[in-house]
Amino acid sequence: MLGGAEQVEAVIHAGMAHVQSSGPTLSPRLVPVPPDMALQGTLADLTRQLVVDQERLLAGQRRMAETHPWASPAVDESNDRLVRIITDREEIGNVSRALIGAARHDWITMDNGSIERPMDELTAVPPPPSFEGHVRCRALYETSCAEHPVGVKTIEIAVEAGEEARLLPRIGMKMKLADEVIAMLPLIPTGMSGALLIRSSVIVAALREYFELLWERAIPFGAASRESPLNPLQQQILSMLIEGLSDASIAKRAGVSLSTVRRHSATIRDKLGFDHHFAAGVAAVRRGWIK
Repeated sequence: MLGGAEQVEAVIHAGMAHVQSSGPTLSPRLVPVPPDMALQGTLADLTRQLVVDQERLLAGQRRMAETHPWASPAVDESNDRLVRIITDREEIGNVSRALIGAARHDWITMDNGSIERPMDELTAVPPPPSFEGHVRCRALYETSCAEHPVGVKTIEIAVEAGEEARLLPRIGMKMKLADEVIAMLPLIPTGMSGALLIRSSVIVAALREYFELLWERAIPFGAASRESPLNPLQQQILSMLIEGLSDASIAKRAGVSLSTVRRHSATIRDKLGFDHHFAAGVAAVRRGWIK
C-alpha cells in the first residue's frame, strides 16, 4: 500500500512507523506511530536541520564579510562581525542606502527628526521604493517631523509610495531594520558620524519587538488630531482611572465631588469610544492625548 520497500524504509526512518514482531510464526507488522509522537519527531528533525542551515549561513556570511565592499579601515569590527561600529560618514550613508535593498519582507524605520543642519528640500530623505508590493514598509515618526513643512511633505510622498506611517509624541532614537536580519542604530542622535550595524539575530529580534510595541501605541499619520480634546481635569481623571482608582478615590484626590468625577468619566469614555477604563486609556495613549 505504501508503494514498496523504499517507501516503507522512508516512513520508518522518519519515525512515523515501526516494525512490530508478533511472534516466531507470524510475519512482522508495520505499526503506525501516534500522530502527536510522529509530529514531535519530525519537528525535532527539522530543528536539527535548521541549526545546521543556520551554521552554514553564518559561515557564509562571515566569508562574505571578509570581502564585502562595506568593510573599511574606519570600521571597528568584532571577531564574528555580528556587530560593527562605523564612523566614516560616507560609509554610513552608503550602508544606510544599501540596507533598503536587503529587505525581502519587511522594511522598518524610526525617525525622531534629529539632524545636524536645518531641514530643507535637499536634506529631506527620499521615500523608500514601493518594493513592488512584496515588502511591507512601515515607519514611525516623532510628531515634530510632521510639524515641519519639509518633513510632512516627505512623509506624504512616502505614504503615497506605499509606506505605512504612524506618529508618536517622542521617539528615543533612529533605527533602520531589514526583515529580522540586519539593523542599523545611531551612536549619536543624528547617526551621521557614528552608527552600529547589527547582524545578531537576538539583538535584531529584540529591536523588532521594541518597534512593534511602539507601533501599537502610535497613531496613523493624518488619521487623528494630536491635540487632546480633554480638558486638564479630564486628563487627570483619565490618568487615575488607568491606575485603577475608584470614582470615590479619584474625587478625593482631585478635590471634586463624586458626581463630577462620574460626569467627566462618562464624557471621556464617550470621546474615546470605549466603556472599559483600560481600553480607553490605551486609546488615549495611542492618540497622544496623555503621555
